[in-house]
Amino acid sequence: MTLPDKDTPTTRALRALAHGDASVRLRAALAVGTDPGSPCVAPLIERCAIEPEFSVREMLTWALTRHPSDATLPGLLGELRSPRAQARSQALHTLSKIGDRRAWPALTRALLTDADDEVARSAWRAAVVLVPEEEAAELAAALATQLGRGGRETQLSLSRALIALGAASTPVVDAATHDRDPGRRRHALATERLRRDPDAGFDCAIEEAKRIVALGTAGREG
Repeated sequence: MTLPDKDTPTTRALRALAHGDASVRLRAALAVGTDPGSPCVAPLIERCAIEPEFSVREMLTWALTRHPSDATLPGLLGELRSPRAQARSQALHTLSKIGDRRAWPALTRALLTDADDEVARSAWRAAVVLVPEEEAAELAAALATQLGRGGRETQLSLSRALIALGAASTPVVDAATHDRDPGRRRHALATERLRRDPDAGFDCAIEEAKRIVALGTAGREG
């Protein structure tokens, strides 16, 4: 981690980001976010890529959102090309929190279909926040290619992303409710159920979708 030469409270806080105690790292990230400055950006981004504790990563993200997006975007966009999955995932997560749509062109199909589930989930969430209205239908089509992927949390994240796109996602999800692949069909049916009845819960939606597919009944309820 490259740090400024001067020994200041900020520099000491940045050094503490590498401390062995997670509570110390958490306080350090809080201190840096409370008094943001441009020399902090690179060390914060570097730490996001390797920080093992979720709560500390969340505080690092918060600290980055306290800086001007002009200062944070270049480094975060660079992390999207990192071979380290956590670096990509955390950069995407932070971009979704910053919400600067200049980052949209960097959300490539490769990220939306990343082999790592956490990266893909972060990409879906960021894409929904950053997508221009005129490109929402294209994004929905790209997300629909991932229906049936992964376990419960991954599928729930994708369903939420598709639902968040509103009417732009309706045609592709509807088409997938008739897909020949039972996994894709179940996930699409559950997404439609969750869209119509958010209070039903994803687990109930999936169980209902399983019954529909098992019975070979129509994709939508009559």
